[in-house]
Amino acid sequence: MQEAGKLIKELQEMRDDGHLSDRLMRHAVRTIESSDDRYDWVGIYLLNEDDQELWLHNYVGEPTEHAKIPVGTGVCGRAVAEKTNQNVPDVSQEENYLACSPHVQSELVVLIRAGDDIFGQIDIDSEEEAAFAEEDEIGLQGIADKLAEQIMAERR
Repeated sequence: MQEAGKLIKELQEMRDDGHLSDRLMRHAVRTIESSDDRYDWVGIYLLNEDDQELWLHNYVGEPTEHAKIPVGTGVCGRAVAEKTNQNVPDVSQEENYLACSPHVQSELVVLIRAGDDIFGQIDIDSEEEAAFAEEDEIGLQGIADKLAEQIMAERR
């Protein structure tokens, strides 16, 4: 994501002004989606540890029937189960893929975490095959880390 540094600064300013994680996540999703034409669907899922499910917090894009995703299911669930980001250049090659739209060609999932504690993830779908580069993941990881700071502060 090209504007990652700017968004991270905005998120910190929002934190300094007393905004909570809900507001920061909504701002992040809207800003990420509008930052790049390759990003056709952007959402944040939060992890419900008790139920071992990801719950859709907010998104920009076409509606999805996947408001809850079990850990281990699909690209999003696999990211949590394996505790690692996922960059899938061609979703048609995924056996366990949860299709939100028949037009999606690639997906990037970046965990919102602090150490071993996973709070959720930023999920991005693209209608372009192999849409995401390492730079996208690096920029989004910085944004996810800023969101994790706020979530941790609220849970103390």
